[in-house]
Amino acid sequence: MKKYSVILIFLTLFACKNTAISDASSSIKVNTVLDNWHKAAANADYKTYFDLMSDDAVFIGTDATENWNKKDFQAYAKPHFDKGKAWSFTTLERNLFFEKTGNIAWFDELLETQMKICRGSGVLVKIKNEWKIKHYVLSMTIPNENSNQVIKIKTSEDFIIEKLKLKQ
Repeated sequence: MKKYSVILIFLTLFACKNTAISDASSSIKVNTVLDNWHKAAANADYKTYFDLMSDDAVFIGTDATENWNKKDFQAYAKPHFDKGKAWSFTTLERNLFFEKTGNIAWFDELLETQMKICRGSGVLVKIKNEWKIKHYVLSMTIPNENSNQVIKIKTSEDFIIEKLKLKQ
């Protein structure tokens, strides 16, 4: 009986160690994908940027009308990349989370951008043992003390609100 208990304890510890190593490895890989994705945009490397996204990826930008599938986002972004300068986002902070099977990751990050601090959030999926960005949302942050000023500026979105209400 002692023999089986020792084997069971050993297997349990070994499994826990492998899970921890796997989690650390996945964190490194996901961080690398996101860092390389931002770097590709800063370097106007169109191919690398879009290769890091899944075929069915969605990009949601800061404007209420910016909800693109990958193909539409590529069409929007191509002229920017062709100019040799797309956008430059530097990660200030990032939080990663993993689904228990280890095949889905989600994150939020604060970014230094030409728009000051922005927040990015999204989902990555493991496809054929390779992490791909499936969903990305870019949002501008607004300091609470400036909310009223920003709300006044956003009256230009009233027509979008009315248009969306009509769709319901």
